[in-house]
Amino acid sequence: VQLQAFGGGLARAGGSWSLPCAASGITFSRYATGWYRQAPGKQRELVALIRSGGSTNIADSVKGRFTISRDNTENTVNLQMNSLKPEDTAVYYCYAQRIFSASNYWGQGTLVTVSS
Repeated sequence: VQLQAFGGGLARAGGSWSLPCAASGITFSRYATGWYRQAPGKQRELVALIRSGGSTNIADSVKGRFTISRDNTENTVNLQMNSLKPEDTAVYYCYAQRIFSASNYWGQGTLVTVSS
């Protein structure tokens, strides 16, 4: 199983950034997928999650600014981040959770730094 995250880097406050993640080795439709993040000195937190049917969970801190989408044929999930703030600076982790199961997988973290 592999969750390959792409797209970390340096963004500007007020700008946009996209984080795609490609999954392999799982039956993608059986997993909810999304992104967590961990800022320096803070706990890892859920950013956004999307189920195969399209329903989502979005953290209050990013609601209205971030959107999540997935392509069930390409086995990819994408986090679109708009109106970025310096507090969005974090290591972002791609995540997959098997529905009706405790089984889950993590991708390697990718650092997004938002400069003011």
